Amino acid sequence: MAVADYVANYKDVWEADEIFYQSVEEACKTIYIESLKDLPPDVRTALERAYENEELESGKEILATLIKTVSTADDKKLLICQDTGIPIYFVKVGNQVRLDGLRFEKAIKEGTKRATLEHPLRSSIVNTLSRKNHGTSTGNQVPVIHYEFVEGKEIEILIVPKGSGSENMSYLKMLTPAAGIDGIKKYVLECVFESGANPCPPTIVGIGIGGSADKCAALAKKAAAREVGSPNPDPEVRELEEELYTLINKMGIGAHGLGGSTTALAVHIESADTHMTLNPVAVNMMCWPARRMRATFRQQEYPEITY
Repeated sequence: MAVADYVANYKDVWEADEIFYQSVEEACKTIYIESLKDLPPDVRTALERAYENEELESGKEILATLIKTVSTADDKKLLICQDTGIPIYFVKVGNQVRLDGLRFEKAIKEGTKRATLEHPLRSSIVNTLSRKNHGTSTGNQVPVIHYEFVEGKEIEILIVPKGSGSENMSYLKMLTPAAGIDGIKKYVLECVFESGANPCPPTIVGIGIGGSADKCAALAKKAAAREVGSPNPDPEVRELEEELYTLINKMGIGAHGLGGSTTALAVHIESADTHMTLNPVAVNMMCWPARRMRATFRQQEYPEITY
């Protein structure tokens, strides 16, 4: 690249200032609170569709209760679930944005803390060894933040407050290449069966395949946070999603594990290439209140708050 081109490209960037970091803090406070109260439209639609399609009367009653829970939260501005979860953020940073990463993370953490103290919310974050509750929904390495770098001049912050019922039902196995796709399917079905009622079904089953052990687990979490029913763009992966969705819903676990034809609202897969001697698969489930909220930042604009 010529020096002139470099200088021209450098000028066409958004240099984040202090007002931006203050805006991030305020937005993270807002989206944490609102994500706990306002269920995304795609999840609402999936629950209503599950209710219409459910043939088991007891399953239909449970799904009706879940839908009523959402309605009550709307009417009374209440939390959908008492578990405020572990705050997890997925951040997309445009390549034409320049920011101070430490200052940025401090703003996210402070916004999370303020949401907990000012709402107030139940803090669920404790020291892993002493079990002392910090009282702020923050702590060592919490919030959890995942980064992705994309083209453009925007920053997107997506919060996914992950309850312990579903997060406890997380799995990782390093299969052999000989296990193939059939081995992946078998393992996923075993995980769903073993989970039973624990992740508060109907769930969104997030699956990661490929990469290293840590990458695979992160892919499963990313998959679980996708919009309900949004297909993977890779035709082969999409076909696997559809097959597993059908198989899981034939298991009969049903809403809250009490039987029925809807065990999963969706099955999502994220994939990466891997080592020729590896075949990693991870499963991460999202409970029926698949909560999320995002803030999108553009230069000299107020953040846009969406699902």
